[in-house]
Amino acid sequence: MTLIQLRYVVAVDTYRHFASAAETCFVTQPTLSMQISKLEKELDILIFDRTKHPIEPTEIGKELIKQARVALLEAGKVVEMVKASKGLVSGDFRLGIIPTVSPVLLPRFLRAFTTQYSDIHLRIEELQTDQIVDKLEKNQLDAGIIATPLALNHIIEQPLYYEPFMAYVPEGHRLAKESFVLHSELQLKDILLLKNGHCFRDSVINLCASAFSDQPQNDHILELESGNFETLIKLSNQGFGMTLLPYLTALDLNEQDRKNIKPIEHPQPVREISIVTTKSQLRMSIIKILGELIQKHVPKKLLEKPKEDLVNPMKSKISAV
Repeated sequence: MTLIQLRYVVAVDTYRHFASAAETCFVTQPTLSMQISKLEKELDILIFDRTKHPIEPTEIGKELIKQARVALLEAGKVVEMVKASKGLVSGDFRLGIIPTVSPVLLPRFLRAFTTQYSDIHLRIEELQTDQIVDKLEKNQLDAGIIATPLALNHIIEQPLYYEPFMAYVPEGHRLAKESFVLHSELQLKDILLLKNGHCFRDSVINLCASAFSDQPQNDHILELESGNFETLIKLSNQGFGMTLLPYLTALDLNEQDRKNIKPIEHPQPVREISIVTTKSQLRMSIIKILGELIQKHVPKKLLEKPKEDLVNPMKSKISAV
């Protein structure tokens, strides 16, 4: 039995497909299949039921895979321990980041990261929160940058910064002449939203919920099959309503559009942005580097945690998406 064989077994369990597993292990499918078959013959068991589609582990296979993951984790600890003792920070690092954070955060720190840590190959995927959590659990990502809290026992959350929500109110809107927006003035039927699946959309809906009766408002909402704020801003400028934006998104607007930004009354709604990983993650030195570099490149006032009752005011209502 070898670590390579165990790695192949875990890959097949993760992808439930021999070809996909072989691709991620950078070997041919016959090579991977041969090594797994060799292990099955050595142990005199079947690890996978190949008659199922997608492929599934047998009952004894499930137990073996569980122990294989432990063995690979412990072996990885040895490698990382040696690297740390030599002061080495290198290798591939897989990072997931949600779409409402990616376009405004990555340009702030990515150049500095690649310049200072050229031995780290950063692989970035833009994904929604549930996809990031799923890939962390399957060891397909090393870390994620998402809005928190998630309140998941197996996920470690390290807050990076606290981002206020800002109101985008175009000329001619009923609130255009106001210097700031009251909570009671936020009407869901008047707010352009991101499509389903974005946690920022859920945050906005929960923030506005107290201003509505129990009657359904869906007939009045312009719901877009768009995952970016640029579309919301353009439609807002065309008179389709107002919208809410995260602070860094508002900060990056052109001079003309920034004139339409208004603060929301206190307690100002804030979202907590964190770097998250699993408890079994080994690349903590790189996670620490990422966290410190990100905090260095966002406005200092976002690093200060607001009073507890002002942080994520809608957190009790938001699902982990």
